[in-house]
Amino acid sequence: MAESTRRPVPAQAVAIPQDGGLVRTISWTGAFWIASGVPALVLFSIGSIAATIGTPSVLVWALSVFFGLIQSFTYAEIAGMFPQKSGGTSVYGAMAWVPYSKFVAPVSVWCNWLAWSPVLTIGAGLAAGYLLTALFPADAAINTWSVTLLDLGFLKDGLAVRFNAQFLIGAALLLLVFALQHHGVLRAARVQMVVGIAVLVPLLLVGLVPLLGGDVARHNFAPFVPLNGAWNLGGGTLFAGGLFLAAWSAYAFETAVCYTREFKNPGRDTAKALFSAGGVCVVIYLLVPFAFQGSLGVERLVSPGIVDGTGVAGAMVDMIGGGAFVGNLLIVMLILALLLTIMTTMAGSSRTLYQGARDGWLPRYLGRANKHGAPTRAMWTDLGFNLVLLLLSDYVFVLAASTVCYMVFNFLNLNAGWLHRVDNGHLERPWRAPTVLIVAGTVLAFVNALLLGWGSSVWGPGALWTGLVAAALVVPVFAYRHFVRDKGVFPPSMYEQTGGSVPVRKAGMRPYLTLAGGVAMVALGQVLAHVSG
Repeated sequence: MAESTRRPVPAQAVAIPQDGGLVRTISWTGAFWIASGVPALVLFSIGSIAATIGTPSVLVWALSVFFGLIQSFTYAEIAGMFPQKSGGTSVYGAMAWVPYSKFVAPVSVWCNWLAWSPVLTIGAGLAAGYLLTALFPADAAINTWSVTLLDLGFLKDGLAVRFNAQFLIGAALLLLVFALQHHGVLRAARVQMVVGIAVLVPLLLVGLVPLLGGDVARHNFAPFVPLNGAWNLGGGTLFAGGLFLAAWSAYAFETAVCYTREFKNPGRDTAKALFSAGGVCVVIYLLVPFAFQGSLGVERLVSPGIVDGTGVAGAMVDMIGGGAFVGNLLIVMLILALLLTIMTTMAGSSRTLYQGARDGWLPRYLGRANKHGAPTRAMWTDLGFNLVLLLLSDYVFVLAASTVCYMVFNFLNLNAGWLHRVDNGHLERPWRAPTVLIVAGTVLAFVNALLLGWGSSVWGPGALWTGLVAAALVVPVFAYRHFVRDKGVFPPSMYEQTGGSVPVRKAGMRPYLTLAGGVAMVALGQVLAHVSG
């Protein structure tokens, strides 16, 4: 690119103190095994979605994972453009937005972290619940005692900050995962390969055994209408609510590109890691919900244990049979599946914080790695944040508020695909997506914005505003880092892939019109939800 078309980074830019940094120790297979915890995310909301939507929940999962697959083509392209960065697609997408607004870019990074980090809470809480249910009767004191610290009923009925056995066991599981992650991504990938094999097997069993055994009943899919009884506006709102919540799980294999900075060959490994993880997710997210609903039926789906997730393991034991021994073995494997999702999330979300600090979005202290190449300060921050969330009594509400942030991130990041092509067409792309799929991803960005406004209302009136307030918290954090600590200048390392220059804005008003369009879609969704309610 000619000198006249690029703006050099100011010489007075403040760099983050250097450390050992992340190291290139894994191939695409390592990232695949780290991301292998994503298929188990279906366990987090399969019950609540089925109990809320009814028989069309299988269609919800199929559409969601199809959307995620289309979006992954955009993410694979922009991830390959920045081989020196870690932290996932929000980091690469933020680079497209920064020439147009210093404040939009950090919102994308922050929302990606807020979307991913609560997996630690939900996974640890469900695993603790599985253990308590398997080891003790439901009316045992260890399962019933609880101390309420703060009532949050104004956000959602029954929501409170509480202290109980589930919190204690969940906290212990988080500390265990932290210890495994402490020695770097290569060791974590090796551990997760072993655990991942043990995890994918029960998920495949749950999906295949009922089908092969003839236990999937056709009548469990009829009538194929939402629980309100019709495909009217009210039924559409329920379906939108299902698509909204399922996105948090079904899109999530994009975490495979969080490790670009640690790939031995980032140009080759990035796309391979993403598409291999996506392929496994497509299989699991189609099979498991179909077998789950076909075996259990609607009456079982709406039971309290299925809705809150604590009874999902027991239901899956009933689906494959085999007696008490097989049942206990399956529960152990499901607990391992949840631990794997926690490991996947701690590895990915901590790197988002790490790279956000390196690029000047987030506090400096997060941008340091230990001698093993692990971003331990970011990991401690993740851990502390989730110990607070673990005190909440309703993890479905946490998931819904987290999904609000995830949809904001997806909207910004999918639009970063075409924006990078306009402003950064000169940058090398080791893997280039077909233009039609970049366009499809842009369309899905606006679909996600509509689902954000429309579907979030299904999960409580406070979910949307809780998520938006959480997303806005990055504004003062970024303002302090950028304008006070860095004197209004980004670290030079931020522009490493652009030849040390700030990209010139070639898209004119289109990015601002895109943001306005996104807001309009959210508003339209809110109107639809209000009219149907």
